[in-house]
Amino acid sequence: MSTSRMIALTVWMIASIFYAYQYILRVMPNIMLDDIMQQFHISAATFGQFSGVYYIGYSLMHLPIGIMLDRYGPRKIITACTLLTVIGLLPLIFTDHWVYPIIGRVLIGMGSSAAILGVFKIIRMTFSEERFPRMLSLSVMIGLIGAIYGGGPVSYMCDVFGYKTVIEFFAVGGIALASLTYWIIPDLKNPPQNAVISDIKAALTNGRVIWTCIFAGLMVGPLEGFADVWGTAFLKQVYGFDGTVAASLPSMIFIGMCFGAPLLSFIAEKVGNYPATIVGAGIVMTGIFSSLLIWQLSPEILSIGFVIVGICCAYQILAIYKASTYVHENIAGLATAVANMIIMTFGYVFHTIIGGIVNMMGGPNTPQALTYGVAVIPVALSIGAIGFVFLFSAEKTKKATQQSMHAQNLEQA
Repeated sequence: MSTSRMIALTVWMIASIFYAYQYILRVMPNIMLDDIMQQFHISAATFGQFSGVYYIGYSLMHLPIGIMLDRYGPRKIITACTLLTVIGLLPLIFTDHWVYPIIGRVLIGMGSSAAILGVFKIIRMTFSEERFPRMLSLSVMIGLIGAIYGGGPVSYMCDVFGYKTVIEFFAVGGIALASLTYWIIPDLKNPPQNAVISDIKAALTNGRVIWTCIFAGLMVGPLEGFADVWGTAFLKQVYGFDGTVAASLPSMIFIGMCFGAPLLSFIAEKVGNYPATIVGAGIVMTGIFSSLLIWQLSPEILSIGFVIVGICCAYQILAIYKASTYVHENIAGLATAVANMIIMTFGYVFHTIIGGIVNMMGGPNTPQALTYGVAVIPVALSIGAIGFVFLFSAEKTKKATQQSMHAQNLEQA
C-alpha cells in the first residue's frame, strides 16, 4: 500500500471514529436515565427536554459548521467540535445544578454536527469521486457500531464502574481523539470564497424540499425517539425485561440501519421508484410499532422486528437524496445539509412530546405512561407516510400536466 493511500485511510478512519464517538454520546441518556433523574431530582418531562436539546444544538449548527468546514477545513473544525462534546459531558460529573447539564447537552449536539459533515468533507478531500459511496457507507457502519455499543456494553460498564466513571472515560477518550485529529488531519487547500447566503435562501424557500423534510422528520421516531432514549425504559417497564436485555434490544435498530443504507438504496434502484420505497418503509415501521404496543412480543421477535425497523430507518438517506433533486445541481450539497438539519430537529420534538406524555400519565416507572408515550411514534409514522403519498402524487400530477402541455405546444408548432 502506498504512503499516500495509507494517510488517506488514516485520516478517514479518525473522522469515522469521531462519528462513532458522537453516536455513543447521543444514546448515553438511554442507559443512564435512572441515574441522571436521581442525581438531579428531575421528572420524566424534564429528562425528555434534556435528551431532546441535543438535537437543537445539532440542528442549529449544521449549516454554520458546513460553511466553516469549507472555509477553514476539517482539521481545525473537527478538533474544536470534538473538544466541545467533551466539555458538554463535564456538567454531569462536576455539578448538581440542572441547568448546566442542559447547556452541556446542547454543546454535545453542536459538536456532534461536525461528525457526518466532516466525514463528507474528508472523503471528498482524500478519495476519488467514484469511491465516495463505498467509503461513506463504511463510515456510516462504523458510526452505527458506536450506537450499538452505546447500548448493552455501556450499560454493563455503568453497572460495574458507575455511570460517572464511564462519563470520565469517554471524556478522556474525546481529548485523545481531538489530539489525533489536530495532528493527523491535513489543512484545507484553496478554500472557496464565494457567497452562500443566496444559495441558503434558495434551499430554505423551496416548498418541496421543506415538505419532504417535514414528512421525513415525522418518521424519525423509531430511531431518534425510541432507540436513542425511551426504548430501554419502555422494555423494562412494559415488557419486564432486565436492564441488559432492555438496553440491548433497541440497539438492534442501529444494527438494521447498518445494512439498511445499501439495501434500501438497492431496492429503490431495482423497483425504480424512490417515493414508493420511502412510503413502504413508513408503512412497515408503523406496523411493527403498532404490534409492539398491542401484543406482548418475545425478545426473539422483537430482535427481528427492530432489525427490520432499522433497515427501514435508512429511508432518511432516500428522502435527503430526493430533497436534493428539487434544487439546482450547484446547491444540491447545501440542500442535503438543510434537509438533515430539519429532519434532526424532529428528534427534539419526539423527546419533548414523549417525555411530556410520560410525565403526565404517571412517570417513567409506570407501564401505562410509557405505552402512551411510545404510541406517539406509530401515529407520527402514519402521518409522515400519508404525507409522502400526497406529496409524490402531486409531483407526479404536476409532471404529467407539464408533459401534456409540452406535447400540445409541439402539436401547435
